[in-house]
Amino acid sequence: MLLVATDLAKSHGMRELFRGVSLGIAADDRVGLIGPNGAGKSTLLRMLAGAEEPDSGSVRSPRDTVVVYVAQRDDFAPGATPRTAATEAALASASVHGDRHEAEVLAGTILGKIGFPEATMDEPAERLSGGWKKRLSIACGLCSAGGTPDLLLLDEPTNHLDVEGIRWLEQFLTRPTNDLRARTSVFVTHDRAFLERVATRIIELSRAYPQGTLSIDGNYGEFVRRRREFLEAQARGEATLANEVRIDDAWLGRGAQARRTKAKGRIEDSAERREELAAISARNAAAASGGAQIDFSASGRRTRRLIQATAIAMGFGGRTLFSGLDLDLGPGDRLGLMGPNGSGKSTLLAVLCGELAPDAGSVRLADPAPRVVVLRQQRAEIPASMLLRDAICPLGDFVDFQGRTMHITAWSRQFLFADAQLLQPVGSLSGGERARAHIARMMLEPADILVLDEPTNDLDIPTLEVLERAIESFPGAVVLVTHDRAMLGAVARQIVVLGAPDGQVSVVASLDQALASLERAEQASARALRASAGASANASANATAPATHAPSAKRKLGYMEQRELDGMEAAISAAERACVEAEAAVADPKVAANHARMSEACQRLEAAQAAVSALYARWQDLEARRGG
Repeated sequence: MLLVATDLAKSHGMRELFRGVSLGIAADDRVGLIGPNGAGKSTLLRMLAGAEEPDSGSVRSPRDTVVVYVAQRDDFAPGATPRTAATEAALASASVHGDRHEAEVLAGTILGKIGFPEATMDEPAERLSGGWKKRLSIACGLCSAGGTPDLLLLDEPTNHLDVEGIRWLEQFLTRPTNDLRARTSVFVTHDRAFLERVATRIIELSRAYPQGTLSIDGNYGEFVRRRREFLEAQARGEATLANEVRIDDAWLGRGAQARRTKAKGRIEDSAERREELAAISARNAAAASGGAQIDFSASGRRTRRLIQATAIAMGFGGRTLFSGLDLDLGPGDRLGLMGPNGSGKSTLLAVLCGELAPDAGSVRLADPAPRVVVLRQQRAEIPASMLLRDAICPLGDFVDFQGRTMHITAWSRQFLFADAQLLQPVGSLSGGERARAHIARMMLEPADILVLDEPTNDLDIPTLEVLERAIESFPGAVVLVTHDRAMLGAVARQIVVLGAPDGQVSVVASLDQALASLERAEQASARALRASAGASANASANATAPATHAPSAKRKLGYMEQRELDGMEAAISAAERACVEAEAAVADPKVAANHARMSEACQRLEAAQAAVSALYARWQDLEARRGG
């Protein structure tokens, strides 16, 4: 075992998070740690990392075990760049022996392998998108362990990552290399698709279980099935115990004369059954509590068309984000937006809502303008200093929701808040609690259009499932920006895919089509980047070489080498397609279930990745020789 936690307990103030939690992490485990918001998942992860002490219990691991913990919040020193942040982290690695130059080399190597372009490594970290900040946090963690930690602990690693970033993280965790790997990992996440693809074991931290956790070997689909069976058995156990207690009550209710020949042990057994019934009833109540109660208010408007966008286009910084896009949005429509971070999703939202004028094309809003209610990704609309009670109930002690008047305590309980939390400032709440507070506030505003920008960040799985049902039942239109593939697949009826280098947009009807379109856009961007790099290299060579020698530079390549170079882009594209196909085979659950097929698939993937690397190296060699 790499790590063993025994009988852990933790309380915050008067509130007990968990008690009696024990778990073990073995080599090559990939453990998904899930549970309701407020159950203490992040606290437990910090305990496993040694960053927080339990109230009782212990965490043990073998001597010299290298454990890396990447927190949910991405914090970097003021003025830090990816290179300087990773270098400072690398100085903690035993492999660099405190040598700053070696640390900088290690940092640059790991940043490059994680996907950072060379030019981005020296940009201020504060300018990075949320997704690239998360990649940088992971890179810093890996640098601190020389790239090969024994155990990697990740708190909400998919928050703010785009689909490309999530796929990179999935590949990194499931198909490590010799010099950059984390064969054993524990990750707190509510991303169901990520759990399905990556986890070999799921542990749920919840009061619904006798020891505070339920551990199931397998991916998320297997966990859901086995959890349902466990909870059904626990419910049957409660019914059986309740019947036994009723019999005990009838016997104890008889007169002393009728009971005097009975064993004293039966009275003691009856008391034990009552205690056990109370405990199992509390667990079943916790299991049944589910997520927050979400139900958005519609304005009741019957307009057939709310927004009509015609041939809209928008650019930024000399780059076309999207162009030639036509969209109609009416009641009942469910529109999803997908694309890499920085591809223009937020800009498109602003254009559709009338906050920005497009560079070309037109956006027509219904008259009168539709009422738009927005859940923003930054969750910044509510000041951190505001009390929770004022945030979710801004007009006093009562709310008027869909024609019903509710007291603030009843309203807050719908979102799983304890009464005592009403007097806490919003800034002291967890990420999931802040998200629920924003949703509570949104629900008080009647809307024609709901705009949900990364609504899944920080929400637990039961609340995500409730949110999906609320979106489905909302009679108005919904625009959903999310990297949560499970939610997009369940909710979106039309998906706009951004991110192509020429600004062309794909509008598709299913998640599978959207992922395929996104992959094509990524490949086109990679080809454009290679072409740009080649053009820059040629321009640089031509600028520095004497004019009389320019023709001789190309003659350094033979006829067959020139033909090889001319066909290099097509060869790389074919090799990358083979790599994608090999990755799909490794990710196939049917393949994963067969050890021989999985081994063969992994070998094919390694060969495909090696072929791509070899082609890139050969391309660079030929370009350098041609450039003289």
